[in-house]
Amino acid sequence: MIKAIKLIAIVSMSVVAVACSVDESSIDENSAAPVLKDVVKLQPCSSEWFSTVEDKIMTDDGHGHGPDLGSSEWRSVIEFRLGIRGRTELPARNSAQWCDYIDKNYIK
Repeated sequence: MIKAIKLIAIVSMSVVAVACSVDESSIDENSAAPVLKDVVKLQPCSSEWFSTVEDKIMTDDGHGHGPDLGSSEWRSVIEFRLGIRGRTELPARNSAQWCDYIDKNYIK
């Protein structure tokens, strides 16, 4: 009986020790959740990508009013916020190449 109690105590302490051991470099300072070190790269022009770009380069007015994600108006605002509207090297706004260009040059 005493051996069983000791075994349970050792196993319990081991589980707690393993559960509590988190690499501090993988913790976001603003969150208690571990941060994935290998972030999955989103496909440009996907709805997830548009949301990520919106999170980084807000197009709304701070009151929830703004263009629809991915629309031509939204893409124009992104160009404006980045200070690149009107540049000749920009691909057409309605193309996948535009998303690739923004992703490669501004979204990291």
